[in-house]
Amino acid sequence: MSQRFLYQSPNGYCYNSDSIFLYSFIREFKIKGKVLDIGCGVGILTLLLAKEFDAKYYAVEKQEEMSFYAKKNFEINKVSVNLSNIDFKDYKEQDFDFIISNPPFYKVDNNQSPNISKNIARYEHHLPLELLIKKSAKLLKPKGYFIFCYDAWQIDDILSLLKLYKLQPEFIRFLHPKANKEAKIVMIAARKASKAKSKVLAPLIVFNSDGTYTKEAKDAFKAANTHSIKAVRD
Repeated sequence: MSQRFLYQSPNGYCYNSDSIFLYSFIREFKIKGKVLDIGCGVGILTLLLAKEFDAKYYAVEKQEEMSFYAKKNFEINKVSVNLSNIDFKDYKEQDFDFIISNPPFYKVDNNQSPNISKNIARYEHHLPLELLIKKSAKLLKPKGYFIFCYDAWQIDDILSLLKLYKLQPEFIRFLHPKANKEAKIVMIAARKASKAKSKVLAPLIVFNSDGTYTKEAKDAFKAANTHSIKAVRD
């Protein structure tokens, strides 16, 4: 499998392992049809999926700088994506089979980054959870999937809002740094108008007790096979 090169800003928000593990989770659903990536950043999720699954890809990213890098990454990796540089709340395209997202999910605190790009990418007030779920439900086809990751500490709010907007969390998986540590991230595949029971999958453990990556974590990085390049815009 050829390596996927991604250009990123040397000063802005950069993708991290959360995106790699979310990609590993999403790819189990055999992506097809019409796919939307909310807050695509530099385009990592869409790029990885487009290199593996034949589908019609769309992406929305409100930061102009991130959109620039996403467009560049789609071009150099030869994937076709309909990219919109607007706020998700203003996005109009509908009838998606899959909506995916690694959204901003941290609560505002005293330690938030003064860097505007990083702040927008990290903190949920830039894309409130209810707006994310409500609008995703509206844009999905019946039986379409909304697959995303979020702060595990907010699981009660996530499940309440999914129920409110008739998205059934069919698969839930928690990500733990180590086996003896509490979950930091939750990955959810919610389906519109589904009556299936929820399944809580075995947790994804990132590190062994000695600090080395677990086999599953290493396999996820190997499958993604990305190489980041920090590059200043022309």
